[in-house]
Amino acid sequence: MKWSMKMRLGCIVLCCMMTCRMVAQEVQEDTIAGKVHQIEKVTVTARRMPNKVTSAVPVQTMSKQDISQLGIQNVADAVRRFAGADVKDYGGIGGLKTVSIRNMGAAHTAVSYDGVAVSNCQAGQIDIGRFSLDNVSMLSLSIGQSEDLLQSARLYASAGVLNIETEKPHFEGDRTSAFLARVRGGSFGYVAPSVRWWQKLGGRTRLSVDAGYMRADGNYPFTLVNGKYVTKEKRTNSDVESWQGEATLYHTFKDGGELDVKGYYYQSRRGLPGSIILYNPATDERLWDKNGFAQLRYRKHFSDQWALQAQAKYNYSWDKYRDEGADYVDGVVTDYYTQQEYYGSGTLLYRPLPGLSFSLAQDIAFNTLDSTLPDCPFPLRFSSITALRAQYQWERVRLDAALVGTWITEHVESGSKPDDLKRLSPVFSINYRPWEEEFYIRLMYKNTFRTPTFNDLYYYRMGNRSLKPEIADELNVGITWSTSPNSWLASLSLTADGYFHRVKDKIVAFPTTYVWKMANFGKANASGLDVTLASRWNLTSDVKLNVNGSYSWQRAIDLSDPKSKSYKDQLPYTPQHTGNASAVLELPWCSVGYTLIGVGKRYYLSQNLPENKIDGYLEHSASLTRKFSFKGWSLFLQADLLNLTNKQYEVIKYYPMPGRSWKLSATVEF
Repeated sequence: MKWSMKMRLGCIVLCCMMTCRMVAQEVQEDTIAGKVHQIEKVTVTARRMPNKVTSAVPVQTMSKQDISQLGIQNVADAVRRFAGADVKDYGGIGGLKTVSIRNMGAAHTAVSYDGVAVSNCQAGQIDIGRFSLDNVSMLSLSIGQSEDLLQSARLYASAGVLNIETEKPHFEGDRTSAFLARVRGGSFGYVAPSVRWWQKLGGRTRLSVDAGYMRADGNYPFTLVNGKYVTKEKRTNSDVESWQGEATLYHTFKDGGELDVKGYYYQSRRGLPGSIILYNPATDERLWDKNGFAQLRYRKHFSDQWALQAQAKYNYSWDKYRDEGADYVDGVVTDYYTQQEYYGSGTLLYRPLPGLSFSLAQDIAFNTLDSTLPDCPFPLRFSSITALRAQYQWERVRLDAALVGTWITEHVESGSKPDDLKRLSPVFSINYRPWEEEFYIRLMYKNTFRTPTFNDLYYYRMGNRSLKPEIADELNVGITWSTSPNSWLASLSLTADGYFHRVKDKIVAFPTTYVWKMANFGKANASGLDVTLASRWNLTSDVKLNVNGSYSWQRAIDLSDPKSKSYKDQLPYTPQHTGNASAVLELPWCSVGYTLIGVGKRYYLSQNLPENKIDGYLEHSASLTRKFSFKGWSLFLQADLLNLTNKQYEVIKYYPMPGRSWKLSATVEF
């Protein structure tokens, strides 16, 4: 199915016109009745943070204040601090950054942006490096399923969810607008200005507009070790330039319904830093990408018993890949890829009795892919996902169960199409509070799968249209505890979760006689432990100290072939030990933050041989922030020093990460 650009733009414009007309009608009614009707006061509050102690599944959060005080630079840097999260970073500011939960693979992890899922049917993994932190109010990572009974069915179908929530407009006193301008600069040619504008449009409507630009050379130095020879080199083809903008309209109807309409656009051009092997650091790969989407979300609580959420989204993604080399005809190859998605979701919540809740979610999506690659079949995928959930709270016990049904069918213009996929996936969790203190015992089981991506099925020569879904079973047992013992130790919380998961029919690239081919070959088991600690100390009336940390141990082994030399070896890029610790000292005149991230040794190939080892590392970072308040405006200054010890390390083999670097930022808010 091919849609013209005029038709796509027509659909978007029509939706926006209908939404704006509906909102404008509400505003007009309020204005006409102004002499006889007084609009009730609207109070805007921050988004509710998930409670990691009372949750029946592991959930971790990071607020806007945490991000600022710790000097966190991007979403990938923030996610690295979550226990159980594995971020793959292909080096450089412009390198791809993906997240997977407990080593299950990036395709098993969903990413949600303001409650609506982000998709990539072509590759199956989301580059979280392209999301800006400038307007983020909260990041949360849920393993299993989140506590939100109104979430979409697509989020139920994933092993875990990274949720990115942007900041809603809020105003002080009688102000009707707010403006923020920020500029960042740092090492390796990094410059990133951004602006934000908030505006009230009547008593029930608010508008938020954000725009940002970023560029960096990314040519950082590194040390190349080749046996006894050590040389100083510099990273090449790591430059990036990007533009990003989004506008969101928030409207509250008279009946209490809430409507959010968002338009988003991102565009970048970047070099793809290649692997550094011996003395050949050069690479000519370039990538251009454009991504735009329009989405809306409507929520309405009709009564204490009934609630509804509806979502709709159109997503357009365009990529251009270019490489030069003697292997190509005319010495260069250029490929184009275009993805489109039409998505709708509806969730109904019903509470028949106190403590008993049911929800039913239904998602429908159409996905298409166009490509200039030879033999592209121009696939169209139709997906229907249904999730039925029940939750019961009885005194100190909360039971939660869900059943997710998935049906996927595809159409191709040439060749055979894959078999239709029909599957049921159960989820179950229990949370028990044995006594009055904030102490909980939790248990969770979840069965999920990942559908073969368009690349897995149709990529030139490598694709395999007979692939089966990759199936995963998760089991989690944990305890949580929190207390506020006295005035100087304001809060202390601890979570510990042991887990086991099994993945079968893993989709991997398998060598054949002449080429590599995608196949269902792998099988893996993993067991581990995630521990988190958070505390807040009142040292004096004006001095506060926040200390947080997490630790993960994981044993993930390959069980694909008992005759293989890698049988029961640790999976590639899976450290047994990872952890991080942070401390923020809040003083009357400034805040000082310090972060330590540690990763143990790993192996980049299946066999755990010494020559395949990647050394572990410790990365230290520090930040200093100061806010100046004036009449009607404020100035916020921040200085960050990253990788204090100038440690050279690799997340992916042959992709060296930056050494010591600095960043400065200034923010003016009116």
